[in-house]
Amino acid sequence: MAKKARTAIGTTTLTAIADRGYFKGEEILACHEAGIRALVPPAKTSGAKADGRFDKADFIYDPEKNEYRCPAGEALIWRFSSVEKGMTNHRYWSSHCKDCPLKDKCTPSAQRRVTRWEHQDVLDDMQARLEQTPDAMRIRRSTVEHPYATIKAWMGSTHFLTKGLERVKVEMSLHVLAYNFRRLLTLLGMQGMLAAIRAYARFPPSNGLFSALFLCALPKTGKLRRLRPGASIYF
Repeated sequence: MAKKARTAIGTTTLTAIADRGYFKGEEILACHEAGIRALVPPAKTSGAKADGRFDKADFIYDPEKNEYRCPAGEALIWRFSSVEKGMTNHRYWSSHCKDCPLKDKCTPSAQRRVTRWEHQDVLDDMQARLEQTPDAMRIRRSTVEHPYATIKAWMGSTHFLTKGLERVKVEMSLHVLAYNFRRLLTLLGMQGMLAAIRAYARFPPSNGLFSALFLCALPKTGKLRRLRPGASIYF
């Protein structure tokens, strides 16, 4: 999806911001390999944390030793690797869990085992970017949720009125076009919108869609600025 968006808007750099429902290691790796900066918070599925025990984030990875350090200071060393659903995962655990004074806060099993994906460093780098941009998800919500909620309200309980993929595509395109025009009117007013449309006609075709998105986000002043070389797409 991010690759198609980058092609559609004709840019060389792209930041793709999505909610945690899109979190998938393979997709984030594909974005990384394609030169796309992904910002996707991980899904909250830790049963240990929900039960009040140590989370995986409490175990610190040492890349030089290829081992984890647990909250009690013990080393969880590499034990073996396995391939699950096409993904290579490494397993780590310590031999000192049995006598650990923090075991009740860690695991009900004989050992606390930690799994690490072979490309975990890509996910760690993304998490660092998320921590450096704490407003990213708030901006995503205010940018993405408004169009979805508004168009869904317009469509009502009947949803699409047409049948067949091609007809539904046309109907959805009309909804998006109507939303964009109403958004332009709200932000710029009638005269500002007409000025923006005239300015849009001067952009080369390769930047057409990017320019349209840019114009829809113009402030009320209606002042035009040059397009930036990069862009952000929200899902």
